[in-house]
Amino acid sequence: MKHLILLLSLASFVSLHAQGVAGTPPPFVYEVENTAADAPTLFMRPASELPVLRELPDALEGVKDFADWSRRRGEISQLVQHYELGRKPAMAPGEVVAYMDADTLIVTVTVEGRTLTLRSTIHYPKVGQPPYALMIGTSGISLPHQLFDGKPIATMIFHESQVNDYSHIWRKDRVRGQFAFDRLYPQLQANGAYIEWAWGLSRLLDGLQLLGPERTRIDMSHVGVTGCSYAGKMALYCSAFDERVALTISQEPGGGGAAAWRVSHTLSEVEDLDHTDYHWFLESMRDDFKGDKVYQLPFDQHEVCAMICPRALLLLGNPDWKWLADEAMKPSAEAARKVWERFGIADRFDCSIVGGHPHCVLPESQYPLVESFIDRFLLGK
Repeated sequence: MKHLILLLSLASFVSLHAQGVAGTPPPFVYEVENTAADAPTLFMRPASELPVLRELPDALEGVKDFADWSRRRGEISQLVQHYELGRKPAMAPGEVVAYMDADTLIVTVTVEGRTLTLRSTIHYPKVGQPPYALMIGTSGISLPHQLFDGKPIATMIFHESQVNDYSHIWRKDRVRGQFAFDRLYPQLQANGAYIEWAWGLSRLLDGLQLLGPERTRIDMSHVGVTGCSYAGKMALYCSAFDERVALTISQEPGGGGAAAWRVSHTLSEVEDLDHTDYHWFLESMRDDFKGDKVYQLPFDQHEVCAMICPRALLLLGNPDWKWLADEAMKPSAEAARKVWERFGIADRFDCSIVGGHPHCVLPESQYPLVESFIDRFLLGK
C-alpha cells in the first residue's frame, strides 16, 4: 500500500514580498566552489565541552538577511568538516589539469609531486544544441531513464572508487589511509569517505570549468548531482560542499544523509550515529557523540541540507525501508526548509516520502515531481 507524504510541493511557492525580501531573488547557482572560502576559521571547542542541545540547532543563527547567508553557510561547513567528516582541501592554481579524450573527461590533480587521476565519460543527448545541461550520478544514476529521454541533458558518472574504494559494502582489504586520496594527502588519512568523495566530484567540476563549453559541450550553470542510498548521501555532501551544483536530487539517503542524528537516536532499527559505517565519517565522531552525547553535536543533518541553499534540493524517501530513518528525515527536511523560506525561495526545495516500491526504484507517482525539478533547474523551464 502506497504511503505518500509531501512536505511541500511546487505549489507551495512563497513570493519574495510575502517573505519580506525585496529585490532580485538569490542566484540559482554560483561559479565558484565555495563562496565562503576566505571566511575566518572558527574556534572549535573539544567535543566534551560542547553544550547539550536537545532540539535541532538553528541553521539561521545570526542571519539577518541573504547577505549573511554565505558567512553562516561557511560556519556550518567548518563545523561539519571538523566534527563529522574531515577536511576538504582547497586547490592551488595549477594543481588541476584537464583534457578530453573523445567523450571522456580526464582530470589530473598534482600535489607536491603526488598525482591522482579521475576519468568520467560524458554521454551526450541526441536532441538539442550544446552547451548541454549535465546530470552527474554519484556511483550511478538510479532515476528512470524516461526522465531524461528526449531532453537536452548530458549524463556522466562520478566513479568514487577513483578517490577511495569504501563503497557501501565493506571488505577487510579496504583500509583507511591506503587509497588514492590518502596517497595524495597523507596528512588527511583520518578523513571520512564522504568528504573525500565531495573533493573528487569538485575536481571533475574543475575540469569542466577549466576546459569550458567549447571543449566539453557542457553548460556549467546547469549541473545536477544525484545518487541513491549511500550514494544519495554522497550526492548530498558533494552538493553541500560545492556551490557550482545547481540541482541536487538525493534519493533515499538514509541516516547520515538528510535524517537528523538527534531524531534517529530516538528511533529503533534505523541507521543512527551509533549504527553506521564509520569509514564514511571521522572515526572520532563515534566516540565524541555516541549515545546521548549526540545532543552535543553542534549541528545536525538539516544544516548539511541547508548548505545547498539557495540552490535547488529534492529529497526522496521510502518509508518501507525502516533502516533509512525517514522518520528522522521528515523533521530534518522541515527544519532545512525554513532556510529556503527565509529567503523567499521555498519553491527550490522539496521532500517527498513514498512507499510501496523497492529500494532505489523511483515509483511512477514521484515522476512528475522529479521531472519538474529537472525541467526547471537543469533546463530553465
